[in-house]
Amino acid sequence: MATSTVDSVKGRRTTVALKIAMAVTGLFFVLFLLMHMYGNLKMFVGPEAYDGYAHWMRTILYPVLPHEGTLWVLRFVLLASILIHVWAAVTLWKRAGKARGQAYKVNTGKKITAIHSYTGSLMRWGGIALAFFIVFHILQFTSLHINAVGGTRADYVALGPYYRMIGSFQPENWWVYVIYLIAIAALAFHMHHGVWSALATLGLSRSNREKAYKVIADVVALAIFVGFMTPPTAILFGIIS
Repeated sequence: MATSTVDSVKGRRTTVALKIAMAVTGLFFVLFLLMHMYGNLKMFVGPEAYDGYAHWMRTILYPVLPHEGTLWVLRFVLLASILIHVWAAVTLWKRAGKARGQAYKVNTGKKITAIHSYTGSLMRWGGIALAFFIVFHILQFTSLHINAVGGTRADYVALGPYYRMIGSFQPENWWVYVIYLIAIAALAFHMHHGVWSALATLGLSRSNREKAYKVIADVVALAIFVGFMTPPTAILFGIIS
């Protein structure tokens, strides 16, 4: 009996630790996305501003660190955060599966409903879809192996960040726009639920703060969707050319 109680306490502590890990890594993603979004919005200022931002990202702390050194550190931290986030999510999902059939309550005392279960499923599948999109995005704008503009890879590289962005979202490349629209919509949904969950986890799910958490989640999700989709939409309709 004592052993069972100890195991139960350890299990609860591990679950809390996993939720905190998901919350911390999730909020780190939010900060990164907001910074990335800020850089993308420089498309409205012009090629010098946008390309200058891209150049600055590669020369942060240079010559203290090598060229692109800080960028590679950021990429490593992002990759580590993604792996921790996914591992924690999968572990919690497996534990929830084992606990099915039992009455389970969250910290607020409310029973989990079908809506919560549906949201959880959307978060899982949305996360998988986002993982594929991240690979697509990296291949298109980082490693430059996906070229929607046309011409040789050397031509694509020579365009520079601003004109690669312009060329990728021309009307004839509508399929690229659709991919980004679906992905950013999924990202906004993921961020909406994730930000609320992260704040609730770190704030220990206090009911008097729940409304504030939801407002913050709404603002972040809307900002991410509008901020990321505005430049591609402006390019598609010729506002940025």
